[in-house]
Amino acid sequence: MFLIAPHAHAANPPMSISALLLEKILRDVPRRYRLPQEPAASALPLRHANAPTALARVIEQAREARAHGGAPDATLKPCFIDALAAMITEAMYADSGDRAFQAMVLRHRAAQVREFASLSAQADQDRRQIHAAVNAIAHPAKQQRALEAWQREALARLHSSASLAHNEAHYAGLHETARHLLVLPELAKGSDFEPALADLRDSPALARLCRLESLASDPLVQQYVSMLDAYGPRPGTPAAVAQGRASQRRGAAVEALAVEALEALAQRLNVAQENPHAYRVVSSMRVPASIPGKHERAKTEWDVVLLERLHAKTLDIAPVWNVRLLVEAKASVESATTDLPRLMRGLRLLAHAEENVVYSFETQQGPVRLHGASLRAQGIDESGLLKAVLYCCDAPAEGAPRMLNAASRMQLLSAPASLEYASAQWDGRHADPEILEAVWQQLTQSPRWHAVLDQYSMLRLVRELMVHPEDLTVTIRDATGCPPGPPQYTANERPC
Repeated sequence: MFLIAPHAHAANPPMSISALLLEKILRDVPRRYRLPQEPAASALPLRHANAPTALARVIEQAREARAHGGAPDATLKPCFIDALAAMITEAMYADSGDRAFQAMVLRHRAAQVREFASLSAQADQDRRQIHAAVNAIAHPAKQQRALEAWQREALARLHSSASLAHNEAHYAGLHETARHLLVLPELAKGSDFEPALADLRDSPALARLCRLESLASDPLVQQYVSMLDAYGPRPGTPAAVAQGRASQRRGAAVEALAVEALEALAQRLNVAQENPHAYRVVSSMRVPASIPGKHERAKTEWDVVLLERLHAKTLDIAPVWNVRLLVEAKASVESATTDLPRLMRGLRLLAHAEENVVYSFETQQGPVRLHGASLRAQGIDESGLLKAVLYCCDAPAEGAPRMLNAASRMQLLSAPASLEYASAQWDGRHADPEILEAVWQQLTQSPRWHAVLDQYSMLRLVRELMVHPEDLTVTIRDATGCPPGPPQYTANERPC
């Protein structure tokens, strides 16, 4: 990081031909994922819309009322309650319902299921703790160094029992082994590992793992596990690991397409600028700690970035660059929707850069030096985002996209009042929709529900920022009148 003279570089110079071309391309690229300003089917009466769409419409109308300083219309509350009740009922259907929500309702109803879920959440950490404790006592290297045969045999029994516990979830057996070893006559005379073995036997982590195993045979717990398995692989399972790897491969493939499209864009802009070195593309650009501001929960690595050389007509040994376009690659619309708050925090972090400072960023292509003024210029309002940020996605555009995003839907379903309503249905009792008024009050009054209240405007913004790499490539080709490829410079060449 180093300072430059304030007058040396203009943060917003007059727009060049290449800058105008970039603006045109971003304006013309088709937005196949775009949503209407209002939730779909807004011309239909609410009673004719499906439950999630009706909820999205009511929530958006409530948000607009709040945005204009007013209270939501009184007619919206009963519409919201009816739509939420309908969505809960649909989620509870035995054959076509939402297994994840049904598992949540079962957890709400049964204490043993809640305990099982709580213990499962920290089981991986407990297993690592027990593994470390056993290795500290009975690692094979320690077995070899033991002087007495009985010590080697005892340590081998402990290590073998721990391996069995890890591979077959039999931690009760490990606890029993530790208990038996502690009553050996030889240990009663004193041993170097006796205190550590006692700590292992009495470990809260081992007790939790044993309790988790005992709960696994409970019928309601088995029903809960079956629901989760029907929904998808549980974290930590081989299927979940395989799914995660497949998702990473999908993400990497989309990022490669985004890099290819931006390389073509850089080439076309270089032609317009009549300088083969005016623009370049970098990937995996990491924000340095030298930029002041809050890095926590902000995007600190950008997938693909289009850079413009600050002195376009010179060939500096160590050039300084301006950021012209930030691109994030996503395999689905849903993953981009989840990512948007983090992206916005990442832009706010970049805006903390000092205007006359040059910062060094690490990238896949090596370090690059970026001008602080261009980092500060990344806007976070909608018009600024449309000029500075793209989500690249190669997923097919849905014919009837969901108006209520998955995170908002789950927050609505997991509200205590929603779980009570679903629990009454589970028992076959009359479920009074009026208890769902509590969810309406939280939605319209609690800061914790702002993300749900803003969900449609955020979903619309994400889809407005999203382009298909193929559409971007075609727009680049059409904007220049020739296909992307190595630039050929002639004296008369200009962008169309």
